[in-house]
Amino acid sequence: MTSLKFHWTQQAQDHKARAGILHTAHGDVITPTFMPVGTVGTVKAMTMDAVRSTGAGIVLGNTYHLMLRPGAELIHELGGLHKFMDWSGPILTDSGGFQVMSLGALRKLNEEGVTFRSHIDGSTYKLTPESSTDIQYLLDATITMCFDECPALPASHDTIASSMRMSMRWAERSRKRFKTRPGYAQFGIVQGGIEPDLRIESAEALNKIGFEGYAIGGLAVGEPQEQMFETLDVTVPYLPSDKPRYLMGVGTPQDMLGSVMRGIDMFDCVMPTRAGRTGRAYTSRGTLNMKNACHIHDRRPIDPECDCLACSKHSRAYIHHLFRSKEILGAMLLTLHNLAYYQRLMRTIHQAILDQNLEEKATELHNDWNKGDWKLDEWN
Repeated sequence: MTSLKFHWTQQAQDHKARAGILHTAHGDVITPTFMPVGTVGTVKAMTMDAVRSTGAGIVLGNTYHLMLRPGAELIHELGGLHKFMDWSGPILTDSGGFQVMSLGALRKLNEEGVTFRSHIDGSTYKLTPESSTDIQYLLDATITMCFDECPALPASHDTIASSMRMSMRWAERSRKRFKTRPGYAQFGIVQGGIEPDLRIESAEALNKIGFEGYAIGGLAVGEPQEQMFETLDVTVPYLPSDKPRYLMGVGTPQDMLGSVMRGIDMFDCVMPTRAGRTGRAYTSRGTLNMKNACHIHDRRPIDPECDCLACSKHSRAYIHHLFRSKEILGAMLLTLHNLAYYQRLMRTIHQAILDQNLEEKATELHNDWNKGDWKLDEWN
């Protein structure tokens, strides 16, 4: 096993934005970084070779889904999640808290943890801070997330405060259960809705416990972007400057750019993969619906600035044909393209921080997103 200590080193800072390197037992990751979501041990519609080709350095798995099927013990028996899914790089595993809380009537919550019925077959399970941490250990997660509650919003200040404080007690239990190993980490999760005082209280509580990294949860759940950014402005200053900061479940290119400019280093979201399966393409000129009839005769690539397989080998007309024909290849190619776009965006932002011109680059990116699709004469 490697003797490398898990740590994050800063390469440059441009205002609040940071460029850095995350050092882990499973390799280094350049930050800011976007983590493709591989919930059940697969990034949907992608081979892991395809994921690697996009430039991704770290992927995400999920405790809740993997404990139900095929089971953490089986994955451990087969060599861990890295070997099981053919990903030698770092893996971050969500603790399962968000998924369990989404079950509504299928779950019962108390101080000990959450008892719930599987959405697959109705079997009864229990997740606690201890069992969630144990499952992530069996999966061999490079980054383990502490178990928390993500309350549904809107909710009263008192309701959010009660939930956050229980999450902080759960964070302490998760930390005590975590088995420290060289190159591995556990992240605490800041909760508190959009209430500034609760976000600060949560961040300070996690700092006292002490983690290798810090996540901000409970955002991008329907609140306006402005409120999300305001919450980040309040929260980030209370997180350690020498540790990675992860904004969970975010998001759109605009969300990620704005969050990097507020000091965030890591992101994950199902948007680029879900969009790839439903015909929506992310490009440097905004989004395109590849199911639209305007693409029937279009010889152009999805994005002339992209060198992914979908853009270098195929036309919009072909991608449109695949979706009209309900061919699996359409979802595969468009998912590949979207993930390649997200990774290219992260590299662009990283370089702009190194060059100390992120504000200028951000203006350029926003202007391009707002231009809409390329005109025909722009391609010639």
